[in-house]
Order: sequence, then C-alpha cells, then structure tokens
Amino acid sequence: MKKASQSNSQRSSSWALAGLSLTMLMPSLATSTANIALPDLARTFAASFQAAQWIVLSYLLTVTALIVAVGRLGDVLGRRRLLLIGTIIFAGASLLCGLSPSLELLIVARVAQGAGAAIMMALTMAFVGAVVPPERTGSAMGLLGSMSAVGTTLGPAVGGLLIVWAGAKAIFLINVPIAGLALAIAIGTLPRDLPRTAATALRFDVGGMGLMVTALTAYALTLTLSRGQFGLLNAAALIVAFAASIGFVAVEIKVTSPLVRIDMFRNRELVAGLAANVLVSAVMMATLIVGPFYLTKAISLRPAAAGLILAIGPLAAAIAGVPAGRIVDRFGSERAALAGLAALAVGATALSVVPASFGIAGYAVPIVVMTTAYGLFQAANNTKIMTRANAAERGVVSGLLNLSRNLGLITGASAMGAVFAWGTAVRDVVTASPKAITAGMHSTFGIAAILIVVSLLISVRAGSDVLRREAAAAG
Repeated sequence: MKKASQSNSQRSSSWALAGLSLTMLMPSLATSTANIALPDLARTFAASFQAAQWIVLSYLLTVTALIVAVGRLGDVLGRRRLLLIGTIIFAGASLLCGLSPSLELLIVARVAQGAGAAIMMALTMAFVGAVVPPERTGSAMGLLGSMSAVGTTLGPAVGGLLIVWAGAKAIFLINVPIAGLALAIAIGTLPRDLPRTAATALRFDVGGMGLMVTALTAYALTLTLSRGQFGLLNAAALIVAFAASIGFVAVEIKVTSPLVRIDMFRNRELVAGLAANVLVSAVMMATLIVGPFYLTKAISLRPAAAGLILAIGPLAAAIAGVPAGRIVDRFGSERAALAGLAALAVGATALSVVPASFGIAGYAVPIVVMTTAYGLFQAANNTKIMTRANAAERGVVSGLLNLSRNLGLITGASAMGAVFAWGTAVRDVVTASPKAITAGMHSTFGIAAILIVVSLLISVRAGSDVLRREAAAAG
C-alpha cells in the first residue's frame, strides 16, 4: 500500500513538473520566434524595421517590468491561482497577436502576452519546492533551464517553418495549444493554494509595484532607445529610473507589507547569487552579439552556415540542463555553481585569445564550454537561492532571480555591444575588416572573463560559510 502511494506521488510530481516545463518553454519560444519573424511582420504591416522592433521590445520590457511584482502577487493571492490566470492571459494574448489587423494592436497584444509570460516565469520556479522532494530540486531546476534553452533553440526553426506554411502571424498562434495543454496539466496536478482572506489581498504593495515598474521600464528604455547612441531621451529615461528607484526604496522601508523587503538584501548569499546572475547573463549576451559578426566576417561563413554554428550554443545548454541538475543534487549547489563559473571563465578566456585561423572549431569549442557551464551555473544558482528562500516569499525571490537575468541580458546587449565596437577600433562595425572583428571579439571576451572572475570571487566569499557547513555535515 505504501509503495502504491509513493508511486502515485511520484507520478503526480512528474506530471506537475511536465506542466511547469511547458510554462517555462513558452516565454522563450515567444521571444525567439518573434525575432526570426520581424522582417516578415514588417512587410505584413508595411512598417519600418524600427517600428517593427517594438513587437519584440514591448514583450521584453513588460516581462522585465512586471516579473518581481507578479511574483510577490503570487505569494499574496496564491501561486496556483495566479499561474493559471497568467497562462490564460498568455494564451488569449497569443491568439490576439495572431489575429491582429494592425501593428499597433499587435504591440498591445504583445504587452498582454508579456504580462502572462512574466507571471509564468516568476511562479514556475517558485512551485518546484512544492511538487518535487528536496533531493530532486537540482534536477528539476536543470530541467526547467533546459526547457527555456529548448525554446530559444527551436524558435528560429519553428518560426521559419510556420512563416513558410502559414504566414508570419502563425508564430503567435502556436502558443495557444501549448498553453492549453500546460493549463490542463496544472489544474490537475499543482497543489491548491491555502485559503486567503480579503485582508491578505489588501496588503499587496500597489505603490511599491508602481514605482518598481516605472524604474525598471525606464532603465530598460535607457538601454534600448536610440540604439547605439545615448541621447536626450536616454538621459531622461535614466533620470526617471534613478528617481523611481529612490522612491521605491523609501516606500518599501515604510510600508507595512512591502513588495520586496529591503532587509532581504542583508542576506549576503542572496545578493551574491543575484549579482552573479546579472554578470553571467551579460556575458552570455556577448556571445549573441559577437558571434554573427565573427563567423560571417572573420572566418567568412555564409549566413546559413553561421546560423547553424550559432545554434550550437543554445543546443548545448538544452542538452546540459538535466545532467547539470543531477550534478547539483549529487555535489551540492554551492560547489556546482563555483564549478560552472570556473568553466565559464575558461571558455571566455579562450575566446579572448583564439586566432581566426583556428576557424569554426576555435569558436565553437569555447562556446560549447561556456553554454554548458552556464547551464550548470543556472541550475546550481537557482537551486541554491530558491531552497534557502522563505517559503512565503518564493514568488518574489523567483521574480528577483528572473529579473536579475533579464537585467543582465539587457545591460549586456548595450554594454558588451559597446565594448565590441570599441575593440574593433573602427567607426562602423558592419564594414570592419576581419582583423578588426577578431580584435573586437578578443576585447569583448577579455572583459567577459574579468566579469566572470569577479562573479566567482563574490560567490566564493559569500559561500565560504556554506561550504564549511557542508563539509562539516559530510564529515
């Protein structure tokens, strides 16, 4: 009887994790398919490429601005309830995207889709502790990381096929049946929320949410407006971000039930994990910026061949996710995170010195090392932070983890792009010579290696006490 009960529990846990995997897949798929479809969507709506870019930017800005707030909202109102609502919003917005008759309506629908995606991303990791036993947490985090990488990897291929078969708008409709399946699994397997009172709902920090959304949106706009230049609009957005951030901290200190408790950041391990996530994500963005230029210009690959080589990195991350999670479960999240950072440093250092004469292998091997190491770091860092989070705050902590990753990607796109341009020492990177492109790559990944070493030092310092406790327990 006991064995049958355990078997049913494991089956339910597996189904719940399958549903959560789908909710992690869809947000990344919605990003990567839209990127590949931008030229076709611009033609469909007779819009400029600059206007069409808001199809991608509106989604990413919404996710970044809302992800912490909706994580906290899940803690207050109930994570199961909000995850189901978020999946429904995502599915409905995806349908509206596919049926939109104008670019303006499509952008509005993408904002709604981004809101649903923010809920799904923030609450998916928060559920891991409730659906899998502690000894399998690392494996579960690795699987979720793999699913996100799968979405990124499959997006261009799936998007390209859908564009050919059914037109550019079909890239949005593919999410509807996936969301329906995820919703059905979630309804049947996720644990029910504890009863909530009206007084509990009223404790949600609306003022703090407004200031955080304003600060994050303004910061993201600082780095995305007037791409490649820093003008008056960027300066104004940065000032707004700074002012809203100060206001947010002031409100959170005084409010009874804050969106984010400021004293959470006295936890050195949490701060170190978030900081490392920002720096590592910024470094990984460098691979997406530099790779296309290096492959097509420095080693003279055709675009189709370069695209295949660029897919190696996300594919390696997707394959490495589950084994990485098992490594975390076997050796502990602290050691696995440090190992991932060390391997990232090795890969970035290799790319900072490899000559163009090494060809495809000289680029692909370090990239595989870096993306595999990234998968290990993500599984370990997510496990470490989520398992040590207060159970009542897992939604907001998950939101902070996802936010740190997004901020790293957004900041990295701007900062590492600027380093690459500086490293080429030419006015226009597009017309740079192969030698200049190689020099730019060396400079970019030289800086990237330094950032990873900084992350490693921060993590070692913050985790030294944990490692001593683990060693004492093992002895």
